[in-house]
Amino acid sequence: MRLIKKHIHKALTCSIAIVWVANGLFCKVLGLVPRHRQIVSAILGPTYASPFTLLIGFLEIGMAIWIVSGYRSRLNALTQMLVIATMNTLEFTLVPHLLLWGRWNAFFAFLFIIMIYLNEFCIKPGTPKHT
Repeated sequence: MRLIKKHIHKALTCSIAIVWVANGLFCKVLGLVPRHRQIVSAILGPTYASPFTLLIGFLEIGMAIWIVSGYRSRLNALTQMLVIATMNTLEFTLVPHLLLWGRWNAFFAFLFIIMIYLNEFCIKPGTPKHT
C-alpha cells in the first residue's frame, strides 16, 4: 500500500507542477492564451498588463520548480492553495466575463485546491494517520 501511495503522490505532484508550468510558460510568458493578459489588464490596467503578466508567468514557473524540488513541501502546498484562492477570488469578483468557464472557474479552482491538500496532507507517504 505504501508503494501505491508513493506512486500516486508522485503522479499528482507532477500533474500539479505541469498545471503551473502550462499556465506560467505557455499562457503568460509565451502569450499563447491572450485572455490571461486581458485579465491582468482589466485588473491592473493596460500600462501594467505586459510586465505583470510576464512576472506572474515566471512566478508560476518558479512555483512548479519549487513543487518538484520537494523543498518545504507543506509550506509550498499552503502557498499554492492561498495563491489559487486569492487569484480566483479576484477574478471571480472583478473579471468573470474573461474566465474560461466564467464563475465556474471558482469551482475548478476549489477542486484543484482540494487535490493539492489531499496530495500533501493525506496521500504523501509518511503523512501521520489520524485516529
